[in-house]
Amino acid sequence: MKLTDLATLAFKGVKAIEFFTPVFDLAIRLYVAKVFFMSGLTKIQSWDSTLALFENEYAVPLLPPGLAAYMGTAAELCLPPLLALGLGSRAVALAAFVFNLVAATSYPDISEAGIKDHILWGTLLAVTFFHGPGGLSLDHLIERRFRQNRSRRMGER
Repeated sequence: MKLTDLATLAFKGVKAIEFFTPVFDLAIRLYVAKVFFMSGLTKIQSWDSTLALFENEYAVPLLPPGLAAYMGTAAELCLPPLLALGLGSRAVALAAFVFNLVAATSYPDISEAGIKDHILWGTLLAVTFFHGPGGLSLDHLIERRFRQNRSRRMGER
């Protein structure tokens, strides 16, 4: 096999990978969104238990337990749909990353498996923050539309 044949094969392999990249980006967003959203649903199913956890178990810094419960639950219910849709993705991923960090560090009895879960979620959120939401997102659609409109305006001048 010649070097040019090998290079052509490698190029085709990279193109095949790039074809699936938007699907992978979407899968990351959907996975993390589901985890956080399900946690938020659990919190609203038994609000008294949620308040008790924030008052007696979680040690959220700088916030009174009731406010932390409301803010945490709101974050878990509001951020995931935006993340799943890919709308405001980098800001949402950053907010969810910070939320995840606070959640992981404010529960003193977190297990080793729990720490690993939070590390996984934080890493996946970091991928979205640094890489962007990918081609299957509202952000991508809005950016594409913005570029088209801008190109039209520039062409009219």
